[in-house]
Amino acid sequence: MGKLRYSTSMSLDGFVAGANQGIDNPLGVGGERLHAWMRELALWRREAGLDGGVVNESTRVLEEEDDGIAAIIMGRNMFGGGPGPWHEPIWSGWWGPNPPFHLPVFVLTHHARDTLECEGGTTFTFVTDGIETAKALAIAAAQGGDVAISGGASVAKQYLAAGLIDEIVIHLVPTLLARGIRLFDDPQNAVDTYDQVSVTEAPGVTHLKYQLVH
Repeated sequence: MGKLRYSTSMSLDGFVAGANQGIDNPLGVGGERLHAWMRELALWRREAGLDGGVVNESTRVLEEEDDGIAAIIMGRNMFGGGPGPWHEPIWSGWWGPNPPFHLPVFVLTHHARDTLECEGGTTFTFVTDGIETAKALAIAAAQGGDVAISGGASVAKQYLAAGLIDEIVIHLVPTLLARGIRLFDDPQNAVDTYDQVSVTEAPGVTHLKYQLVH
């Protein structure tokens, strides 16, 4: 059976997004600094339709992060459309008719709606029965591949608290945000249940990989 995996960039003081997140500032104050290391990479720029960029130790880490992913779980906030019931015209995501995922995507929400089928092989299935149902559906859809949790910390924190994430990669960035969103509100979620299995130093970031102790 495939694994449930999560990766995130994190500041030295433990924040994965800055304060005052919003539609015009989705990463919060200073949050863009957490992803500067990635946006310099030729690999990331090529996938974003941009030229240039560098190749360094982070390139391999980013390649491994995508390798084997066959389905995705995300929260309502990442899919978008605002809180509460779906309104007309019904929201179809930030990405237009051809989203970049090209995989089955399972969206955790309190408000049901029909599956959204998009160009390029992306399908959005809206799950109202909680995180365990979403994981079971995603694992089945992945057909032996792995499932990635995508987006911010809210969904990941729920899976962490339930002990359901098999692998975590933290991209530790040498910056301080002082305020914002933390992944580890309760450090006990990870201290006794995950083993560190690798450390990769790269310009502007240190990549830390942890696996769940079974």
